[in-house]
Amino acid sequence: MSRIALAFDLGGTELRAALVGDGGNLLAFASMPTLAKDGPDAVIEQIAMLAEKTCSEVPDARPLGIGIGAPGPLDPVAGILTAPPTLSGWREVPLASRLQDRLNLPVRLENDANAAALGEWRFGAGRGAASLVFVTVSTGIGGGVISDGRIVHGRRGLAGEIGHMTITSESERCLCGAVGCFEAVASGTALGRRATALTKPGDGSALRTLSHDGDVTGRHVVEAARSGDETALGLIDREARWLGIGFTNLLHLYSPDMIVMGGGISYGYDLLRKPIEATIQERAMPAYRDVPVVPAQLGRHAGLVGAASLIFLN
Repeated sequence: MSRIALAFDLGGTELRAALVGDGGNLLAFASMPTLAKDGPDAVIEQIAMLAEKTCSEVPDARPLGIGIGAPGPLDPVAGILTAPPTLSGWREVPLASRLQDRLNLPVRLENDANAAALGEWRFGAGRGAASLVFVTVSTGIGGGVISDGRIVHGRRGLAGEIGHMTITSESERCLCGAVGCFEAVASGTALGRRATALTKPGDGSALRTLSHDGDVTGRHVVEAARSGDETALGLIDREARWLGIGFTNLLHLYSPDMIVMGGGISYGYDLLRKPIEATIQERAMPAYRDVPVVPAQLGRHAGLVGAASLIFLN
């Protein structure tokens, strides 16, 4: 049997686990809602339960270790979750050491976006590249940077907060408290908010029909644009231009071989690609204009595959 790692993707809503082979293949998978409001002890108990459940599906599996992707801020070297806003009561929690003591396996902790970047670099859209920037465009905007085959961590593991680049002086206030963040103008949430403001319940628009007269989401905008709705197509063009501005900054900052776009809004990559590329051509210095922006390939499993890779690369 190939080398195997036990991987976890710890989110504020869902806790996911998998046994992953060293070829990036999932051998077993399990998930459950995260008891995010119940504190660290409850969630660590959930992780132990999922570890047992997942390993029982492959009885002869002998994991080399445990890789876990978790929401930041966190310190990957010390294995400590500092104060993730999506997990109540988690302040300076030594998750890696606690899991190592509980499960008797070596544990590697990493920011969830960095783990996803690592997964795409090793087994997804970034295979063969020396460097990449992974950007997930969903409820918020997150990402990770791989440079010369290594995750860029920065001081205390805090590098790569892509969503909080300031790219405009005007926008809704970001959840971080600032104005003008990339996330505040280009996330799926921002796209949905703009669509909701342009329409009204009961107006018969494609956007409100898809949302059943509730708030419109970024996914609804993509679906309506795909069917040719003019309002949705205009929203997609504006979204793509914000993404293009952010991606141009990332090209100038990191000079990667490629930008890999993941997250829920990457479902509309085919609609977004041309205006993103046009914006990069307008704004990037000539030496950066030929860097491709490509869709992610691993989908929602990128974080699990990347977390397992922390063990394989150790």
